[in-house]
Amino acid sequence: MSQESLQKSQAAGGPHHFLTQCVGEWEGTSRTWFEPGKLGDESPISGTIRSVLDGRFVVHEYTSSLGGKPLTGTATLGYHLDGRQFTMAWVDTFHVGSDIMSLQGEAGVSDRFSVSGSYFTGEQSPRWGWRIDMERTGPDALVITHFNVEPGQAPQKAIEIQYRRRG
Repeated sequence: MSQESLQKSQAAGGPHHFLTQCVGEWEGTSRTWFEPGKLGDESPISGTIRSVLDGRFVVHEYTSSLGGKPLTGTATLGYHLDGRQFTMAWVDTFHVGSDIMSLQGEAGVSDRFSVSGSYFTGEQSPRWGWRIDMERTGPDALVITHFNVEPGQAPQKAIEIQYRRRG
């Protein structure tokens, strides 16, 4: 990766520019579904998205609750210039347990953040899919939606974070 490639990606309209537009202090509501169409939990959430490594990545750290119990998490988001795709590493205290979920996006997409990964569901079960989409719905609004993907089934909304910029 050349410095010139990174600078081009950080310019308006580039994928790294999209990520840096998400930098800031956020608060809002996190909703969780365990069954399609049946809201399982709704809790306040606060988060920080900060730029690291000269703008190569952003780190999203958040605090919320689920069923009245504290929940925290961290996600490192980036855009792989050579692979032309978004990437993410995600950990939290509920959804991924003691695993680090690695997610990759579609090649060539740079105007929205969408990545997919998978997780272990048991010795005799196939891995299930997980997709995370991030969309800026305004200069001070961000929606992060997680989808659970049972093998052979359509994605089902699992988490939706509606953020608004603080301050």
